[in-house]
Amino acid sequence: MKKPKTLVLIHGMFVNNTSWQDWKTYFEAQGYTVYTPANPGHEGNPNDLRTNIHPDLTKTGFEDVVMNIVKLIDTLPEKPIVIGHSMAGLVVQKLIELDKAYAGVSIDGAPPKNIMPPFSTIKIVWPAIDFFKGNSPYLGTRDWYNRAFFNTLSETEAASAYEAIAVPESRKIGRDTVLKAFSNVDLKKPHRPLFFIAGEKDTIFPPTLTRKIASSYKDAGSVVDFKEFSGRSHFICGEAGWQEVAESILDWLNKLN
Repeated sequence: MKKPKTLVLIHGMFVNNTSWQDWKTYFEAQGYTVYTPANPGHEGNPNDLRTNIHPDLTKTGFEDVVMNIVKLIDTLPEKPIVIGHSMAGLVVQKLIELDKAYAGVSIDGAPPKNIMPPFSTIKIVWPAIDFFKGNSPYLGTRDWYNRAFFNTLSETEAASAYEAIAVPESRKIGRDTVLKAFSNVDLKKPHRPLFFIAGEKDTIFPPTLTRKIASSYKDAGSVVDFKEFSGRSHFICGEAGWQEVAESILDWLNKLN
């Protein structure tokens, strides 16, 4: 299979596709055609979305997110490289399982349903899943984002980042990843190359979890690589030094056959 020059950058929960703008610019400068689709119910400016909840937001589940990307991929002239952050790391795993991508990169990715996360993960994401809240949208407070995303940033940097990226979220997406069979991943079958990236200081999905996910793949003939970045939070794609992470992906892609 010819190595593609098409990239799809997939955003996770609590942010939208505008969070990929610097990455889009970076990879376009490397000669890639880059797509940054918004998940259903997440289209728009983050500040506007915090004020006016998108009408489709709370209807959106995990399978809706995956199939929205599949729909895009099916219009492309080649199977793309897919890169996903957080919940979208699990989207990447599903796209690879469905044979929709040439290669996949999961950055601080969520675990599939068939891999148990640590209690620390459950504790910090519980407000966004909370079964007692019905279908109400979830918007993290500044304090929640500071603990979950921005724990390596100064207060000034965290305040600025919140204004730039924070969006309301569908509780259904998070719930689906722990309840729905679709959120399982077949870890035994042969698959296209996967690269798992972890941030040392990630308080949502710690590096031990990311390593556990990567090591759960069993096919000896399939490529699965892992890299941990010291001092990085869950905001690894936006905090200072994100270029180093992007460069490591480029290097990994260049080494693939």
